[in-house]
Amino acid sequence: MIERQDHGDVLLLRLAHGKASALDLELLEELCKAMDEFEASDARACVLTGTGSIFSAGVDLKRLLEGGAGYIDAFLPALDRAISRLLFCDRPLVTACNGHAIAGGCLVACCGDRRLGARGKGRVGVPELAVGVPFPPLAIELVRFSVGPRNLQRALYDAAVHSMEDALELGFVDELVEAEELEERAIETARRLAAIPPTSFSFTKRRTREVLRGTGLDPAACDEVRALWQSEEIAGALAEYVARTLG
Repeated sequence: MIERQDHGDVLLLRLAHGKASALDLELLEELCKAMDEFEASDARACVLTGTGSIFSAGVDLKRLLEGGAGYIDAFLPALDRAISRLLFCDRPLVTACNGHAIAGGCLVACCGDRRLGARGKGRVGVPELAVGVPFPPLAIELVRFSVGPRNLQRALYDAAVHSMEDALELGFVDELVEAEELEERAIETARRLAAIPPTSFSFTKRRTREVLRGTGLDPAACDEVRALWQSEEIAGALAEYVARTLG
């Protein structure tokens, strides 16, 4: 599900789960495991990228529909754990969007300390409301953290996927590079961040992201999101969206 490559002091992780690295329970658990292994290793920084022309197509919607309420009960906490594990890693993490980063895939990309995008046909965005599902609290705050208050409502309510150029303007990515240069540039960026004294980097990162800590842990909000995702209304919207777009 995740390929690992050592580049000296930088570890490269490549999402390689099926055709589109769709987020399911197993991939989320593997992401957490990979981050545990990274922090236990001698690597000073990490690059997270995808395979081919897709970073991640987002949540595996067919699996959600097939699994029903029981699967959702397990999936939503796993999504929060994986995002938290990426977001609050003390060491530098660079995300390199080699192509499409949609919905949950966009959220994963937003976790990077630097977020690079490959020029080309890749699309980036959070179309959850077009699909019909509400955002978990941590997801909303992560989008706010990434695009800023000015672009938050546009990013959420438009429910659109954007060209890489528009994603740069909105704030989903920090920098665009040519596709063939993406990995090299990401490793170079990770190495530059790793050159900062680790204690100084870690302290600064913790303080920068402190506002996000705990936003996914509000029991009442988590219960409300879970109930909505399990409701007949949302299940119907999901089924309609899947039939229309995925067949």
